[in-house]
Amino acid sequence: MPTFDVVSEIDMQEVRNAVDQASREAATRFDFKGTDPSIELADNTITLRCSTEERLKALRQVLEEKLVRRGISLKSLSDSRIEEAAKGTARQQIEIQAGIDSEKAKQVNKIIKAMGLKSISSQTQGDQVRVTGKKRDDLQSVIAKLKEEDVGIPLQFTNFRD
Repeated sequence: MPTFDVVSEIDMQEVRNAVDQASREAATRFDFKGTDPSIELADNTITLRCSTEERLKALRQVLEEKLVRRGISLKSLSDSRIEEAAKGTARQQIEIQAGIDSEKAKQVNKIIKAMGLKSISSQTQGDQVRVTGKKRDDLQSVIAKLKEEDVGIPLQFTNFRD
């Protein structure tokens, strides 16, 4: 029986490269001069720091540009509110979400069931969803449907087997 997996993966090396590029650009740009901008990546958290909230938003925009250019979906970012930090500076933490949590997996399963294909079944396996069907064409229609739906996280389709 043909199967495939629905996953949400992030290439952390590309994220690291994007953070390095954004950090270098912020250090050399004229509009960031004197604002002491910094971008740090630790585990699955990016921390932005700048002297004002306005410059922090500009710093985030630079980071988002670099992430998009490197093929990282902005749907995988979950940001917290901007906080006041030491010496009147502003700070923001951005979480990088990888994997499909149980709530999103239920949403994916619900979309697949709503299609009404009797030969298709789906089940959650850890942080991915396995889809099984009798016909390859049915599986391809499930992939097309999931691509057009907005689940709130980036989805990839891997491990397609006949």
